[in-house]
Amino acid sequence: MLGAGSWGTTFAKVLAEGGNDVVLWARRPELAREISETKRNSDYLRGINLPISLVADSSVERVLDGAEQVYLSVPSQSLREVLAQVRDLIPADVPVVSLMKGVEKGTALRMSEVICQELGLDSGRIAVASGPNLALEIAKRQPTAAVVASESAQTAAEVASAATNPYFRCFVNSDVIGTEFGGVLKNLIAVAIGIVDGVGYGENTKASIITRGLAEMTEFAVAFGGRPETLAGLAGLGDLIATCGSPLSRNNTAGRLLGQGYALADVVRQMNQVAEGLASVAPVLELAEAKGVTMPIVSQVQQVLSGTLAPRDLAPHLTDTDEPQGE
Repeated sequence: MLGAGSWGTTFAKVLAEGGNDVVLWARRPELAREISETKRNSDYLRGINLPISLVADSSVERVLDGAEQVYLSVPSQSLREVLAQVRDLIPADVPVVSLMKGVEKGTALRMSEVICQELGLDSGRIAVASGPNLALEIAKRQPTAAVVASESAQTAAEVASAATNPYFRCFVNSDVIGTEFGGVLKNLIAVAIGIVDGVGYGENTKASIITRGLAEMTEFAVAFGGRPETLAGLAGLGDLIATCGSPLSRNNTAGRLLGQGYALADVVRQMNQVAEGLASVAPVLELAEAKGVTMPIVSQVQQVLSGTLAPRDLAPHLTDTDEPQGE
């Protein structure tokens, strides 16, 4: 597992409690020592005990030596830099799994596309995992499910099997595009929900944004080759419900701070971890424009981020026209 933040550590715990020996890469030697020696990660999972079979190391060479599966959980905008370091260290023919939910700035590539491009892998070796996966709840062994997508049914099955334990279940599909975009786009809607929550609007407002947000997500994903049923599943609706409804969501928290009147720079400073949705708004809108997809909610999140729209004015604009629209 490359990445010792809250999600990387939690998924490493899921794998270890599924009966696997897991080595976690932590950039900082002191964090690697804490995880290995005390079985704690106090920076990101305070109060959570980690399994004996989970160890950490600050040497990426040692972490990847003899790996049978490789999982990536680093900030999406840092992925390419990390891959450049490990390109020659990943054992041949092993699955490489993305746990990230973002779109790369500048290229607007999905994480699996960055992996494929940077590592030169056959796409069948790459899998993505997504779903309603708030890290702290899972670290506390609260039951949930995820979906593992890969163009290779064998790769998806191998990864899903490794990530199965008494409280975590994996489904599989072959829709990598829909699965990845579901994970990306729900973050943007969660920012919108946080904004209106911070303003003080109620459940009707939030339900309207979630529902219309799912419609935007689905239209976008289908335009790029995703399947609508994927967006109605764990990677779409499931993840959307969890991320929009929980204060554990970084994107929801960032939006709430924006709604309370904090400037974007202040929000970023207050966040201990990256809210991927903030970085993905611009590249998603670039992709939407290229396909002629209208995304009024996401567009207005961008305006709030840029300071050109007051947070309380986001909610009334669920369409881009005052004319009645078909649902």
